[in-house]
Amino acid sequence: PGEDPMSVMQDIHDETSSAAAAAKPRRSLLRRFGPLAALVAIIAGAFALGLDEYVSFETLRANSERLQSFVADGFLIAALAYMAVYAVVVAASLPGGAVLTMTGGFLFGVFAGTAFAVVGATIGATGVFLIARTALGDTLREKAGGATARMAEGFRKDAFNYLLFLRLVPVFPFFVVNLAPAFLGVKLRTYVVATFVGIIPGAFVFASVGAGFESVIAQGGELSASGVLTPEVITALVGLAVLALIPVVVRRVRERKAGG
Repeated sequence: PGEDPMSVMQDIHDETSSAAAAAKPRRSLLRRFGPLAALVAIIAGAFALGLDEYVSFETLRANSERLQSFVADGFLIAALAYMAVYAVVVAASLPGGAVLTMTGGFLFGVFAGTAFAVVGATIGATGVFLIARTALGDTLREKAGGATARMAEGFRKDAFNYLLFLRLVPVFPFFVVNLAPAFLGVKLRTYVVATFVGIIPGAFVFASVGAGFESVIAQGGELSASGVLTPEVITALVGLAVLALIPVVVRRVRERKAGG
């Protein structure tokens, strides 16, 4: 009683504003690190439960008839489920991408299997890229200096060709190539397109081998990812990777000539 109503309303407004201001940093931190924490939890849970052991040729062999029946009962549902599983496996950095790609060739045929594998892998890799860039990418770039900053700038300048090279050469771990561009400031569109295009040749090779898995099962033979990457296949992939770097080399030579 006796207090000015306007003064009371102003006090309430000030308190509300202070509470909102205090809550905003918390929401920002949650938005920034929440997806990263969720991804880490998924990765840890997947390995703790031994889910990586299920992505194997033994599992495919044991469940081949069941999987084929699932595809026959509903091709579209099976394709969507396959791409979703592939995306989760890539996002969780579980080993077994080669096995999944061969499974796609076995279940859907060479061309459809390749397409579904590429889409699933690209979705999973893009998810990891976005999470890493949001949580850590900006901070690391701000603190980078000297040679690191120059390296990042050089990578961004020809990001598409460099990413294409890294995707084509089968010696670089897939999860490393997923994360590194996020810390170097590569644009999302460049990352997605280079990832999609770069994994097509390798996916086609593995899907082609997977398409013949039924005959391997019938003959009681064994199939392994290492057996697919023959010297001829590796040479072909490396050749494509080198071609991807030719535009970068040409551009650098022209820049040096233009600069005297």
